[in-house]
Amino acid sequence: MKLLIVEDEPNLLSILRKGFAENSNDVSVALDGKTALEMIQNYTFDVVILDVMLPDINGIEICRRLRSSKNFVPILLLTALGTSENIVTGLNAGADDYLVKPFKFGELDARVNALNRRANQETDKADSIIIGDLEINGKAKIVKRDGESIVLTAKEFKLLYYLAKNTGRIVSRDQILDNVWDINFDMNTNVVDVYINYLRKKIDKPFKTKLIHTMKGLGYVIQP
Repeated sequence: MKLLIVEDEPNLLSILRKGFAENSNDVSVALDGKTALEMIQNYTFDVVILDVMLPDINGIEICRRLRSSKNFVPILLLTALGTSENIVTGLNAGADDYLVKPFKFGELDARVNALNRRANQETDKADSIIIGDLEINGKAKIVKRDGESIVLTAKEFKLLYYLAKNTGRIVSRDQILDNVWDINFDMNTNVVDVYINYLRKKIDKPFKTKLIHTMKGLGYVIQP
């Protein structure tokens, strides 16, 4: 899993980061709300573990902003405020689960895994993306354009799916490297450009309307 932990208490943050990393998770951290919002907007996470009491934008407000912008990443709130009223406020703001401090790491780990499973199940149920005459089925890994099946390699499909999940949004080369390749590349590599060209030959070249666009100096976007 790709996790984002948003926590301003250094000792707790260190414990959580170490615990999740030892369980083979890819862990990112943020110490304040502003940084957390920027990271969530620019990168894809499976689950966000979010402290309520942060030094700038609190966790409740972060939930509200994400949900109002149609970002439905699973969120688990960590709160020292364990009253029913506070919990209800967090859930109504868009959080998916909560855990009251102090807590045992094992319970937090189990709750995070449950959120990730639930999100994957929901994705499997409705995992078809349509962009103009292009249809992408994420679960079956089937791509069709104007009714014609298009055969892609695994990496080509992953790149197309990432672009499609961000339809209408410009994604940079660095974002693509981080989300599609999942390893640390030399950022001067042209692997993204090479694979974009592969996709264009299969997705765009045989058809009149082009879907994959280069935004000079910014990155790429897929849209009709």
